[in-house]
Amino acid sequence: MHIDFRHLRTIRAIHQAGGLARAAEILHITQSALSHQIKGLEDQAGVELFVRRSKPLKLSAAGHRLLRVAERVLPEIEALEEEFSGVRDGSAGRLHIAIECHACFDWLIPVLERFRRAWTDVDVDIRPGLAFDALPALRKEEIDLVISSDPEEMPGVAFKPLFDYEPVFLAAAGHPLADKGFVEAEDFRDETLITYPVDRARLDVFTELLTPARVEPRATRRVELTAVILLLVASNRGVAVLPDWVVRELRRHDDYVTLPLTENGLTRRLFAAVRDEDSDKPYMAHLVRLAREIPVRLQRGA
Repeated sequence: MHIDFRHLRTIRAIHQAGGLARAAEILHITQSALSHQIKGLEDQAGVELFVRRSKPLKLSAAGHRLLRVAERVLPEIEALEEEFSGVRDGSAGRLHIAIECHACFDWLIPVLERFRRAWTDVDVDIRPGLAFDALPALRKEEIDLVISSDPEEMPGVAFKPLFDYEPVFLAAAGHPLADKGFVEAEDFRDETLITYPVDRARLDVFTELLTPARVEPRATRRVELTAVILLLVASNRGVAVLPDWVVRELRRHDDYVTLPLTENGLTRRLFAAVRDEDSDKPYMAHLVRLAREIPVRLQRGA
């Protein structure tokens, strides 16, 4: 026996309409074509599915059994068709994000909150565990977007600029360096540097300042949470270098001092890496736009 979705839609339409003429209208076919479908379906099943000469047309016991299948299966198929339609027109999809910037949660969560309201049919997830192999995972379609400050030449991957930020030196208000106008690489030689638990190649203070100057801090201490880093710095247990969006409120705090790195300061840029084929999806373009606008407002204290 071969029963397809067309047969299930037919049995449901006839049951709902109570007659062939109205069912044919629902299915957008002629009454003659519908009669042929019923005969073919009964030939396939080997049993009568309708009680003949009944008005309105009624299902037999076998017909009711087939109707139960139709009522269970068809809603799932229709929901799947709607989901696929959303994927085709860009209103639905998957957006799994990997972060190579530990402090990015501070601005990414407000971005995703705004995004969620506009794109309820997009499955959003954050995959920080993939941070070290994020770009290869992007090419393998294990994730869909990578937040990074280190763009690379990768076939099939576009790095979309988001915003510029300044890595800022942070110390306790009573620290010996607090009276300086700015800090240089040499100032870190006698310091305990508190960082996020990531490779040095992902830390601006090393890539932009210490490694080029061949300066090694007296000690380094790795801490997972930004709040704990701030607590340790305020307790004069070490110094830190954090993005400006993290320290924006601390500039007016009596417990801390913030200073630029080098006399002219340092500027870095964050990027969103996406696959070329995903770049023009409406929800992807909207997320990138939000990720350009909201962090800048945070930097300005808005």
